[in-house]
This record gives sequence, structure tokens and C-alpha cells, in this order.
Amino acid sequence: MSQKKSASRSNRTRQKPTVSPNAASSYYTDSLGFMAMDSNVPGLSNVILQKLNMKSYDEYRLALTGTSLPTNYGIRTYSEMFQKMEDTYKFCAQCKKLPAHLSDPRSMRRCKRCQNVYYCSSECQRENWASHKKFCRKLKLAAIDRLVEWLIFTGDIPFPTGPWKQSHLEVKNWEDWFSMQEDLEDKLGNIMSSRYMQMLWSNAGKPRPENSDLNESVKRLICDFFSRPLSIGFAMDSFSVNPNGGPITIHVVGASHIETLNIRTTDYDELAKMFPGNQGLEVVMVGPEIVESPVMRPPLTAFGPRGRVYLSGYKGLYHIFWETMIETKQAARPDLVVGFHPGFHASQGLAEGWLPTLLLLRDFHIPAMFTMYSEHELKYSLQILAELDTNVLASGPLPFSSLKFEQVQSDPNKPPVNSNALYLLLKGSTWQDEAANMGELEAAS
Repeated sequence: MSQKKSASRSNRTRQKPTVSPNAASSYYTDSLGFMAMDSNVPGLSNVILQKLNMKSYDEYRLALTGTSLPTNYGIRTYSEMFQKMEDTYKFCAQCKKLPAHLSDPRSMRRCKRCQNVYYCSSECQRENWASHKKFCRKLKLAAIDRLVEWLIFTGDIPFPTGPWKQSHLEVKNWEDWFSMQEDLEDKLGNIMSSRYMQMLWSNAGKPRPENSDLNESVKRLICDFFSRPLSIGFAMDSFSVNPNGGPITIHVVGASHIETLNIRTTDYDELAKMFPGNQGLEVVMVGPEIVESPVMRPPLTAFGPRGRVYLSGYKGLYHIFWETMIETKQAARPDLVVGFHPGFHASQGLAEGWLPTLLLLRDFHIPAMFTMYSEHELKYSLQILAELDTNVLASGPLPFSSLKFEQVQSDPNKPPVNSNALYLLLKGSTWQDEAANMGELEAAS
């Protein structure tokens, strides 16, 4: 019986999964986003491209990766920038019509409560109210967060943080984290009165919210900024990865422009503060969609600096990275792998594109954590992993989830979500654990 199990395990491990030709086109998650937009609001993707002065999705991808920018790309004024962004949310939430499809585009009106959702007529607004009232308050916050997020790009957010005064094992949530920040009110006050905050509301085309609402938005954006490094720290604690005992390598698999656009070398420094006395932490962004920049340096071939986080990157699929860099010892084998919103549940192509990576993580028994937006995403991701005989150790709400509200752009009557809301931990395969248990039983007998 044990021989049969061993043979079965060997066959599964040696199997070289093939990726279907159509999967390659689905590696780019933005293409799925554009398709989803048009299925909900026909023509919305074209509106987004027009506002960026782009003619096609391919041109958008080239600009996103920094390969090429259209000759007329650029924003002349701040008010134009904010208006163009707002225009990409401007369609009737009930009948899905864009302003261009109305006899009078000026008839489009905003919900006065949330300042976020649009209607082409009072009739559409009345018909939609039963759905909209469930999320109106959260959509108001999402609209504020969408604008205040600009302060991340200006450098006003986040505020500087100091060494952790408590052990990482004692900091259980955002309330604990904020309690460690010295002069918190002064730091938040400086952001509230900053030049760019004033400039934002002078040009946003919307009334400035109450200071209490703005203050809470700033805090949500700070949590959003630090959510990724602290989520990595949560995974390190969960798997007992000890950076004080030696240098640690973390791979962020499936990284894209979301993690790497405008990234700075200091963006993950909070992870080093979380583990004072660390012997060096390398965070390697790996994915076909990463934005190449001077920050995205080649992975280390030697240990990085102690007490610091070293960011590096590799543009390509993870199993290719493994074969070309790790197996040839040009990069370190990971102590931990993290995937932020991998999305392999979303389509056949994405699942196939992720299949070699999921099998690699399983067969090499690598500790890994994936984060999810919703219970729906978690449920179907768990199903896929179960079909692959992956050993899932735990799942549930992530204590360092982003608090920033994100609406489904083309369907505002869906509940807003928070990034890194949920997590799952996996390591090895179910049959590896069964084989280990079998060995223990045989040894005991």
C-alpha cells in the first residue's frame, strides 16, 4: 500500500504541466479587467483609454510598463487630471449608459449623498435606490479615498514611522500599530494641512469633506500603504520564519504594476522595523506585469545588508524564474512566498497560467500565503487548491487588511472591498502529509 502511494506521489511530482496557448494572453490581469468593465458598461474601457489619450489596450500596456508613451500623453492641469479620473466613473448606475450615449450628456447627475454614483435621470435613480442605499455610505468613503490616494504619489502619505516599541508578536492589528506611533495627531495634522491636500480640494471638482472624514481617509490610506509589508510579517510569524537567525528571502509571486508602479526602495522598510535585529530581508517581485525601474534590481546572489529590506525584481513567470535563476543559483531559494490577490480563480487562462507555479510551490514544500478580496475569491481559490491536492493550513480574515474601500468601477452596486481582506496559508501536498503520517505509524509499529 505504501509502495502504491509512493508511486502515485512520484508520478504527480514529475508531471510537467503544460500551459495552453490561450493562457498566455491571460497573464495580463488588466485585460480581464477591461473585459469585465465592458461586460457591465459597454464602452467604458474606451472611455478610460480616451482619457489617457491612448488608442488601444496594447498602447496602454506599453505605457504602463514604461516601454512607450503616446506623444500627446500628459495632463496640463491638476483639475484636468482629477476630472479625467472622475469621467471614468461617470455612467448611469441603473441603465449603464455613458454620457456620450445620451441625447444631452449634461443630464448625468451624481448622488448627492455619496458624490460617487451617477444617474442619467431621476427615474433611473429611483429604480436604483433599493440597491444603492446598501452601499451609499461606503461608496462615499471610497470616493474620498480615491482622491486622497493622490497624496501617496506626492509623498505626503505615509508619515515617517519609528522603531517598533513592542514585539511583533504583540502587535495584533492596526489599532496596536497606531498606538506605537509617536505624535500621531501632529503627523496626521501635518498631512491635513499640507500644500497638496489644499491643492487636491481646490481642483477635485467636489466639495471638500469634513475634516473628520478626511482624517479617517488618511488613516485608511496609511493602512493601505503598509498592508503589504505587515501582511508579509504576518506570514513570517505564521510559518515561524525567523529573520534574526539568518538572512531571509521572500518572493512576491504574481507581482504586477499594482506592487511595482512608482515603487521606492523604502516602501517595505516597515518590515525591517517589525523585526529589529534581522540579518537581512530580500523581497523579490516576480511576475510578467512588473514595471521595470531602477528599484527593480536583479535578485541578490549574496546576502543583503543586515537590518534592511532589499527590493529586487524579475519580469516573467515564476516557474521560469525558478528554472533560470534559482536552479542555476543566480538567486536564493525562498524562505517564504507571498501572492497578493493572485486571481487564479477568475478565469481558465489565469488558472492555467498559475498552474506551474502552484504545483512548484506544492512539490517543493514551500511555505506560501495568498491574499484575497472576498469570501467568494477565497472559496473558489480553496477549491482549486483542493483539486491540486495542496495542503492548506489555515485561512480567514487578515489582521493587517487594507482599510481603504475599493469599489467595483463598472458596477458600483456591488459591495466595496478591501485589499488583503482574507488569506490562506499553504505548504506541501496532502499526500506528503499522509505519507509522513504513514511513516510515523510504521516506525511506531
